[in-house]
Amino acid sequence: MESKSSPLTTHVLDTASGLPAQGLCLRLSRLEDLTQQWTELRKSYTDPDGRCPGLLTAGQMKPGIYKLSFDTEAYWMKRGQESFYPYVEVVFTIAKETQKFHVPLLLSPWSYTTYRGS
Repeated sequence: MESKSSPLTTHVLDTASGLPAQGLCLRLSRLEDLTQQWTELRKSYTDPDGRCPGLLTAGQMKPGIYKLSFDTEAYWMKRGQESFYPYVEVVFTIAKETQKFHVPLLLSPWSYTTYRGS
């Protein structure tokens, strides 16, 4: 179950199997205004339900450009599956730190889809 206190969540579904993508490594980064460099905020893994609760606390959330990087190559290799995309990066803007953001990823070895969820 996702942490209710986290304003940013993600959920990864393996559309090839129809199951949650458990154990997928991901990193959350923020683009720093002054240096235009990415700062890693958190490294985590999806849980048995394909979710990664608690990516940010409410106090860590601030307006800016963020990136979720999913290590899809390692995920597929663990399953003995060849894949096309070694990683997926989803870059998005947080305009108001008071909003909640859900960034789902639908994943197969040959494609991916993402959208702003609720």
